[in-house]
Amino acid sequence: MKTNVYSIEGEITKEIDVPPVFTIMAREDLVHKAFRAISLSMRQPYGSSPLAGTRRVGHNLGPNHGISRIPRLASGSRGVLLASMVGGRSALSPRSDKVLYKKINKKERRMARLSAIAFTANKEKVIQRGHKISTDSIETLTFPLVVENDIESIKKVKDAVQVLTNLGIYEDVLRSKNGKKIRAGRGKMRNRTYKQPKSLLIVGSSVENLRAFSTLPGVDLASLNSLSITKLAPGGNPGRLTVYTESAIEALKEVN
Repeated sequence: MKTNVYSIEGEITKEIDVPPVFTIMAREDLVHKAFRAISLSMRQPYGSSPLAGTRRVGHNLGPNHGISRIPRLASGSRGVLLASMVGGRSALSPRSDKVLYKKINKKERRMARLSAIAFTANKEKVIQRGHKISTDSIETLTFPLVVENDIESIKKVKDAVQVLTNLGIYEDVLRSKNGKKIRAGRGKMRNRTYKQPKSLLIVGSSVENLRAFSTLPGVDLASLNSLSITKLAPGGNPGRLTVYTESAIEALKEVN
């Protein structure tokens, strides 16, 4: 399997062999499973105090008083301590010591990451995920999308925009920018006011060399060591539009 290498002007410079990781039998179900395990393990523990509802003193009057024998306040008839009454403790309140970590087999987690990488070379999956590519480039672009290492020398945002325009994928950045919406629900009160679609992912030898792209809406940066399921398949949906540098593709040849 071969793919084209593009210059920052959008021209085809040469053709290279893709690493074996892009030719494996990708498992979408494992990507879903791994993403669910990761997202559930990132939950914040919360819960009430173990003593909540039990910091009271209750007295039982005993039999032959015409009232039920439950612990009550000494100053009145209000029941306390028990979970079966108003004013008592909570029966099944959340506990902060609950184990929220979700396990996944090592081989399944490894295969899920390799599958997520392989899906970035599937043009149909990329388009199905909702990414937009210009009509002039959608037929000619080859996946995985590989660009020369010169892209890491770009320092200005306007030059970064020009590179993506030359490649025909800047429309996807505009899709993310125009898709920014106010979140429905309580998240607006908790510093999660806006939701924004994910755009493309750029994988290079170093994240620091790609900082010019970091401010573009929905664009994420990664190196080979920081490639994860959450970046390759946001929401558990594989096929993210991903741009690799030549050095990243060479490093992927050692991944198996």
